[in-house]
Amino acid sequence: MLTLDKFEEASEIVKKATQETKLIYSEYFSERYGNKIYFKPENMQRTGAYKVRGAYYKISQLSPEESAKGVIACSAGNHAQGVAYAAHKFGIPATIVMPASAPIAKVQATEGYGAKVVLHGDCYDDAYAMACRVCETEGATFLHPYNDLEVIAGQGTLGLEILGDLPTADVVIV
Repeated sequence: MLTLDKFEEASEIVKKATQETKLIYSEYFSERYGNKIYFKPENMQRTGAYKVRGAYYKISQLSPEESAKGVIACSAGNHAQGVAYAAHKFGIPATIVMPASAPIAKVQATEGYGAKVVLHGDCYDDAYAMACRVCETEGATFLHPYNDLEVIAGQGTLGLEILGDLPTADVVIV
């Protein structure tokens, strides 16, 4: 179950791997849409997206035995880089299965963080099926990009930061 305490715990842990991204007020969009609109520049994270938050928190919760077996994920980009970076920070092996059509820049960035990249299939579903097979044979922990409570808690730290930064209840674009 996810509680505010869980998000706060995740926030303290995730701060070790992320940089603070303060809200940026957009005068142009605020005037255009008649509201106070802010942007949360998570593209400034080292991996280029907020997805590192969920991956880092999930990996921080692994047992020593799970860490020794490594992690596996399936993604065409942002989650792949987040998992690869987080695994590298914890010194554990990571395998990322990506569709063969994944952008080369995303593949190279994922490899650059130290992950083993396996290109498989024409679409995400093909790559996901392969990741599940590899997970079973290697005993690695699968890091789902969104359907995991610890990943959700880590990604939800973004919301806590927004609430802490937002001067009034307005619109925030991440």
